[in-house]
Amino acid sequence: MQQQYPFREIEQQAQVRWEAEQTFAADERSDKPKYYCLSMFPYPSGRLHMGHVRNYTIGDVLSRFHRMKGFNVLQPMGWDAFGLPAENAAIKNNVAPAGWTYSNIEHMKTQLKQLGLAVDWQRELATCQPEYYRWEQWLFTELFKKGLIYKKTATVNWDPVDQTVLANEQVIDGRGWRSGELVEKRDIPQYFMKITAYADELLNDLDKLEGWPEQVKTMQRNWIGKSFGCEVEFPIQGLGAGGLGLGETLKVYTTRPDTLMGATYVAVAAEHALATQAAEHNPALQAFIAECKHGSVAEADVATAEKKGMATGLFVTHPLNGEKLPVWVANYVLISYGEGAVMAVPAHDERDFEFANKYSLPIKAVVQEGAALPHTEHGVLFDSGEFNGLDFDQAFDAIASKLEAKNLGKKRTQYRLRDWGVSRQRYWGCPIPIIHCADCGEVPVPAEQLPVVLPEDVVMDGVGSPIKKDPSFYETTCPICGGKATRETDTLDTFFESSWYYARYTSFDSHNAMLDERANYWLPVDQYIGGIEHAILHLLYARFFNKLMRDAGLLKNDEPFTNLLTQGMVLKDGSKMSKSKGNTVDPQQLIDNYGADTARLFMMFAAPPDQSLEWSDAGVDGAHRFLKRVWKAVFEHVELGVVQPYSKEQFAGETLNSELQTLRRQLHQTIEKVTDDYARRHSFNTAISSVMELMNALAKVEASDAITRAIKQEVLQAATQLLSPIAPHISEALWAELQPQTSLLQAGWPTADAAAMVQDEIELVLQVNGKLRGSMTVARTLDKAALEKLAVEQPCVLKYLEDGVTVRKIIVVPNKLINIVVG
Repeated sequence: MQQQYPFREIEQQAQVRWEAEQTFAADERSDKPKYYCLSMFPYPSGRLHMGHVRNYTIGDVLSRFHRMKGFNVLQPMGWDAFGLPAENAAIKNNVAPAGWTYSNIEHMKTQLKQLGLAVDWQRELATCQPEYYRWEQWLFTELFKKGLIYKKTATVNWDPVDQTVLANEQVIDGRGWRSGELVEKRDIPQYFMKITAYADELLNDLDKLEGWPEQVKTMQRNWIGKSFGCEVEFPIQGLGAGGLGLGETLKVYTTRPDTLMGATYVAVAAEHALATQAAEHNPALQAFIAECKHGSVAEADVATAEKKGMATGLFVTHPLNGEKLPVWVANYVLISYGEGAVMAVPAHDERDFEFANKYSLPIKAVVQEGAALPHTEHGVLFDSGEFNGLDFDQAFDAIASKLEAKNLGKKRTQYRLRDWGVSRQRYWGCPIPIIHCADCGEVPVPAEQLPVVLPEDVVMDGVGSPIKKDPSFYETTCPICGGKATRETDTLDTFFESSWYYARYTSFDSHNAMLDERANYWLPVDQYIGGIEHAILHLLYARFFNKLMRDAGLLKNDEPFTNLLTQGMVLKDGSKMSKSKGNTVDPQQLIDNYGADTARLFMMFAAPPDQSLEWSDAGVDGAHRFLKRVWKAVFEHVELGVVQPYSKEQFAGETLNSELQTLRRQLHQTIEKVTDDYARRHSFNTAISSVMELMNALAKVEASDAITRAIKQEVLQAATQLLSPIAPHISEALWAELQPQTSLLQAGWPTADAAAMVQDEIELVLQVNGKLRGSMTVARTLDKAALEKLAVEQPCVLKYLEDGVTVRKIIVVPNKLINIVVG
């Protein structure tokens, strides 16, 4: 054994051996309990960053721990490979997105292997490969046939320079994040997934997810946003149905029907049919509507934007009191929410209050007489005619009944959740498998013609998508009539791929089906790990897809992830590492200079997994020094010759001195604690500090007789096992020295010896009048009377019993302290 810790050599040897022996290949044919551990797969940006190192180390620690505990473990890895960054890089570097992506995957895969991850690489997948996306195309066509995917015109953020739709998050101060051009609102036909059909199940099943952080479940509940309210219809004055397609009423949805008697105007979105009708002969209104269409369609942006509006000149009739209310177009009303129209009650809604004040519209209070306005809480009605004196629930029911009797409204449950628009006017994504035929309409591509392959050899010029300009891609024939037809040239939202990848790992080489029976062996994922930023969209869509696949007969489980761990960010100088701030640390440099085990140990020691971690060069040095110390301790022990540790029975027959008894007690208490830290608490930092304390205790034992060396061997073996999920390379090398010709992975996890943890002596704290005055070590078996007698004889207590002071009372807290009350 070398005297110095040769981290480069041992890490390379271990990684070569694991790969050659396929050590971490998972197999369903096992009688062990299964454990499927998955960290959210990376986007192949080109280089690992510290967030990746932390995320994948956490998953690897749990995978290795469960493997040693006797589980059949699956830990796969893949690449979330479609998306906009590849297009941007392609334009910038004048290469095709496919080539850029595949070379990044190769580089990052090498880096991940250098981290020593216990990954089953035979299951590796990349979402940009046709053999992967053919199955989501197949599912798309099946859902389209069932009506769970449909086409409709929707208002989107349109970047006129990049010629593409932008997500709400990509609109910054009304401009495209990449082009900087003013964004337009456009109505374009798009495909939508009917996630709202699953809203109730997605909401109710959150209660089953006991292994998820409460914060994530709350975020999903709020996003789904189930609300109970009323549809209210306001008859439009002076207009017949007149081409509006509205009937003769303006319909709104409100969760506060109790405030209806305080409505003083109604407001519609710029895209509402009533606004279009009113603007026909009104150039000023036309100009205002055009201005509104330049704004973002994001709810958060609308909430903070300055409230603007214009009167349409139209009026509606209040459904209960018959008053004439003006119709305004307002920029704070979204066409995509509710009915694209609101009843405005300025006295009891902050946005309406701000708007009414700006445009001098009436404000009528009807809830909680005398309250400061706007009063948005529930209360008792006044100035509401027959509804005076009713509280919220009573008024809700009474007003809903009255509206229903007049055929001008009814109770309705609504969701904030909207159907998911999955069309993207981009190139680097999965082609939507639909053919447009002039005679047959929208025709799903038949299963035997899948996949619709995305051409990879393209030129990106930054304007629009290359496949929209490529007749060899879009010209085709209709599968039904055989006539001339065109392919859909939009691609799928990249969330589509990441919504089902966890299931494909289980059936990675299935060529005949999206999933096979192996999916029901491995799923659901036992432990999922990723950033809190994915709490809503990715995790909600993955839950939705799991239910879609279940209902298609591919799966049996209702939920994809039993336990969820959301890891904290890696910070440097108090802020998130980012290239723009120039505060990144290259993991490659860390691995080259210190080794993967040091990188892993530092990452797990610096903070609990769910909290932010502050980068520290000194912390890295400290982690490396600790590993060198463990190496040195094993080296010095092995130099004197390896011994076999005693069995529990042998120890039971030995009389150990108090130093060895204390060391063995600490060893087995450490095994018990560290096991709980890994399994239940996921508190890897305290697991490491417990092993550090154990190594400190070992260093103080200097004897080298047979029994002492047997106990040292026991401690070093256990410390190696306890560290191995976090620092696997050094642990394997040390185990090979401590137990030649045996395998650490086969050795399993150490078990705590209950007999060793029994303490013959205990230390009790001594207090006088509640203040700490000292301590004493006593036999655990002493009774209360003997303890009281001993306590008052201690020098640290006697000095408080001088000058006629006497003991009034003695309080004994078993195994902890004795408090002597004097006076």
